[in-house]
Amino acid sequence: MSNPVENKRLTVRLCGPRGFCAGVDRAIQIVVLALKKYGAPVYVRHEIVHNRYVVEGLQERGAVFIEELHEIPDEHRERPVVFSAHGVPKSVPADAEERNLFYLDATCPLVSKVHKQAMRHQRLGRHVLLVGHAGHPEVIGTMGQLPEGTVSLIETVEDADRFSPPDGVELGYVTQTTLSVEDTAYIIRALEKRFPNLQAPAAESICYATTNRQEAVKEAAPGSDLFLIVGAPNSSNSRRLVEVAKRAGAKRALLVQRASEIPWEDIGSPSVLGLSAGASAPEIIVDEIIDAFRERYDVRVDLAVTAEERENFPVMRPLRDVELTRSDMAFVNGMG
Repeated sequence: MSNPVENKRLTVRLCGPRGFCAGVDRAIQIVVLALKKYGAPVYVRHEIVHNRYVVEGLQERGAVFIEELHEIPDEHRERPVVFSAHGVPKSVPADAEERNLFYLDATCPLVSKVHKQAMRHQRLGRHVLLVGHAGHPEVIGTMGQLPEGTVSLIETVEDADRFSPPDGVELGYVTQTTLSVEDTAYIIRALEKRFPNLQAPAAESICYATTNRQEAVKEAAPGSDLFLIVGAPNSSNSRRLVEVAKRAGAKRALLVQRASEIPWEDIGSPSVLGLSAGASAPEIIVDEIIDAFRERYDVRVDLAVTAEERENFPVMRPLRDVELTRSDMAFVNGMG
């Protein structure tokens, strides 16, 4: 470790907004409230959000993470099961009802809005184009809202150029909420060029949090020697932030989950560090990373704030009477 008395100066451009969005905050809160109200275990289908710190923290409180509902033991069928913030196909709640399971759906309201927009296209007789990444839980959930054969996934401009629509059917599109704003715009322009009558969703699909975090990174990136994004490798919105930082002028951009992942021997001697966090990354890890740099550099923090977020998504009614402790609230807010 470098000696901090060397006084190597480092300016940290700290992005805002960063970290937890309202949908992630709500999903974590649902699991914590369910544990408080019903006791452990509470089952969670898939990672509630894409962050190991959050998942492990919930496991310590009594959450049990599963991939499919059949993993719930027969003797625990009366226990609550929570669906993740990414959304699920219609087949999942149907399976839960068939198994007589008590479930709480923590799907982000903005993802649910995309589901409704896709179903509206389909109800109006349109073939639905979903711009997104194959295999992502949100994409699986959105495609699972529609009958087979009524939706096609478009991942790239090349996909848009190759797509062959069914004969005589109007087209409508929606997008995954966590995409690169710029990449998505290119794809939609390519589709609109080929299909001038392509119908847009009733409202923007890419969520406010994705857009806001990308705009803050764009502002902080020019002149940065290194840009760190706090997030998980399977977090779509976090990976997009790395791409945005590189495009916007950062000399180098990396995705890290904890301070322990920073390749100290490989980052050289940056004088300007950009720092942000994906929508499922808690603030406590951002603080951890700043502290790690303070041990090695004379750090000055500059804020790169481009928006203020006031969104708040309430939890479902059965959980609203549960009170959380100060410690619970710190965890829910990403601070502990």
